[in-house]
Amino acid sequence: MLKGIDVQYLKHFFQFARKYKRTAYIGIAMLPLSIATSLLFPWLIIQVIDVQLSQRNIDGLLLYVFYLSLVLVASYIVDSAYSYCLRKTGQYTITDMRSVLFARVLKLPRSYFDSRPIGVTLSRLTSDLETIGESFVQSIVGLVKDTLNTIALITMMLFIDWKLTLIVLFIMPPVMYLTVYVRNRLRELHLITRSALARGVGYLQEALLGMKTVQFYRAESQVENKYQGFTNEFLRAQKKVNKYDAILFSFISGITSITIALMIWYGSEQVLEGALTLGVLIAFINTLEKVFVPIRDFTSQIASIQSSFAAFDHIEELFTQPTEEEGRKLRDSKQVSKPLTTFESLEFKNVSFRYKEGSPYVLKNVSFTLSKGHQVALVGSTGSGKSTILRLISKTYQDYEGSILLNGIELSEISVEDCSHLFSLMMQDVHLFEETINFNIALGKEAVSEQDVEEAARYVYANRFIEQLAGGYDFKLDKNGANLSVGQTQLISFARSVAQGGQVMMLDEATSSVDSITEDLIQKAMQRLFKEKTVIAIAHRLSTVRHSDLILVLEQGEVVERGNHNELLNQNGVYAGLLNETMVED
Repeated sequence: MLKGIDVQYLKHFFQFARKYKRTAYIGIAMLPLSIATSLLFPWLIIQVIDVQLSQRNIDGLLLYVFYLSLVLVASYIVDSAYSYCLRKTGQYTITDMRSVLFARVLKLPRSYFDSRPIGVTLSRLTSDLETIGESFVQSIVGLVKDTLNTIALITMMLFIDWKLTLIVLFIMPPVMYLTVYVRNRLRELHLITRSALARGVGYLQEALLGMKTVQFYRAESQVENKYQGFTNEFLRAQKKVNKYDAILFSFISGITSITIALMIWYGSEQVLEGALTLGVLIAFINTLEKVFVPIRDFTSQIASIQSSFAAFDHIEELFTQPTEEEGRKLRDSKQVSKPLTTFESLEFKNVSFRYKEGSPYVLKNVSFTLSKGHQVALVGSTGSGKSTILRLISKTYQDYEGSILLNGIELSEISVEDCSHLFSLMMQDVHLFEETINFNIALGKEAVSEQDVEEAARYVYANRFIEQLAGGYDFKLDKNGANLSVGQTQLISFARSVAQGGQVMMLDEATSSVDSITEDLIQKAMQRLFKEKTVIAIAHRLSTVRHSDLILVLEQGEVVERGNHNELLNQNGVYAGLLNETMVED
């Protein structure tokens, strides 16, 4: 019934469940008691009808009716304890899985998020895990109990009357065949539904983030039509799931009714001939219902379990996707054992890079050296490879050609932690949390004190507007800093990069999309940085990098000019042309 991959998923689940094995064992201990109560009930019915009732023994009849009541109460208590303990184990297990998965997502390479929509990952952590928590756990709990109970009941039926039991066993093969067939189809269809749902969530998240653009350019109908496509794909697959589920449910319901009718017809004849007692026939019919009800419910359990396995297929990627630490090259034999505490130099030697095999190179034989206390500026048109250089330094991408040396050591041999400790990055795209300004600068790190936050803000002149806000540094921002101006959010991002304490500041378009007043403040802050820190900066506005020790001009991934501001002006080449363009724009 289970494929090899399904068994792997079960093993994966039970690895997390080990922590709660005591609760699980209590639930499992209830299983034999549950089966025992199921077997006692038909035996007591036989005693009541064939012994006590036939002998008109009122006292004995009342006593066995009392026993039947006890068995019913005991069955309720035992089944409730079994279900509660195992479902509790399952929910705690899913909670741990969610925590572990989220922790892994935080450690995935930054390149992972470049190639996958955020909404798809969000669907893995929410919808898929919720499906496993609700469907998988509850269905497995019921399936294990019903399967063992059915086997025990059929075994008992064989002992009571093997001829009547043959009627039940005769119809089992077609039921099992249809169940296996439907199970395979459901697996395929649930994979489609989970995939369509994930893509729909991913597109929905993208559309909501870009809602202002959608509404401004009146593209609502186009966005709605595309989302409707994902919804229709999900609907078509789900309708097929419902069809197969209904076919199997109705088939087993019909088989159940036919089998009971055959048993009443055959059993009644046996009772009239004296070959069978009425108590045995009634007990058999009662037991038969207990056998077929789980088989009928088995269809919905199978559907739920297949949905869960489809969800497992999706979240398995998050378990198997190497984190930055796991995917580091030469992590065992050539890893630097002593952590790097100070920055001395960074050297690119004929570095080339492309995003995947067979794609065009975005960097071609780039070489330069950044020494401690110096500044390197990267300029050039959009798509020339400037941001890719910063991504290589921050180890967002690692499969480069050539050599990148940090303090004389190959960058691929150095941990991400050491890189993040040495480098601070101010990104072009600023993201602010719905938290206080203090949190957004410190990012909740205990190592960054309130004094560090205030000093970083003063360093970049952000304190001028922060101290005027209600609450100052405790002023709470709206989503992504919507209650601040673009320039103010940029200054907070600048203060964040300073507060993190990196020895090398990497600035990605530090003055992009800001007003002239904010740009002037950033210019003053950058002048401080150029005096006190090592800087590698990207800028379209060349006024921000004219004081750099080295300026690299890139075109289509290649360095076409290099030198300081005056040297490049004297060359009267690409840099001089870019400078004239920016002066005209300003």
